[in-house]
Amino acid sequence: MRSTRFSYFYSILFSLFIAVLSGCSNDKKTASGETPSDTAAAVAKPLVKSNTKNILFFGTSLTAGLGVDPEEAFPALIQHRIDSLKLPYKIINAGLSGETSADGKSRIDWLLRQPVAVFVLELGANDGLRGIPVKETEVNLQAIIDKVNKKYPDAKLVLAGMQMPPSMGEKYTVPFRELFPALAKKNQMAFIPFLLKGVGGVPKLIQQDGLHPTPQGHLILAQNVWEVLQPIL
Repeated sequence: MRSTRFSYFYSILFSLFIAVLSGCSNDKKTASGETPSDTAAAVAKPLVKSNTKNILFFGTSLTAGLGVDPEEAFPALIQHRIDSLKLPYKIINAGLSGETSADGKSRIDWLLRQPVAVFVLELGANDGLRGIPVKETEVNLQAIIDKVNKKYPDAKLVLAGMQMPPSMGEKYTVPFRELFPALAKKNQMAFIPFLLKGVGGVPKLIQQDGLHPTPQGHLILAQNVWEVLQPIL
């Protein structure tokens, strides 16, 4: 009798064990928390891919919009134009205050981790204000351009020209000014002759620091850039 009771007990225990195993198998989840059936269903769903392309603005405090609201900086203003025309582009503002061409050469690799369809290069102003030799600036800018071309050979490139005030002397300002169109021609880049055209030297369009555009000034910068950028888009 005792043997029969133990036999019956183990029979029940064995049945429960099988039931638990069966339940665990049916409810087993993947590392993402989904059951195999859920995962299969997800894979079966068509993936919706975005056709939006990135425009990378790589520059100084002029691009960053120092002293104005981010939405008032010229890259954001250009994004509004792009959106109004329903063009499939998204602007990435990678402007950084104080950036020199050497700094940019060191920073560009990190930014190129994301896809780039259009690359707008606005560097050199801080080099000029610091009196960095023009040849050194040229080498750094060329290195940046080469990195973009190597990573994204189909990307369209735009270069923003810059000029220094006459007070720095012709020996420096002339070769500095001539650097940009020469670099654009060499690399077959679309060229903005002078980013600050219509703004530089106009007190009401420049902040109290004497360097950076006001919101009204950025409206003009946006137009200067758009005239060159729009045909590319």
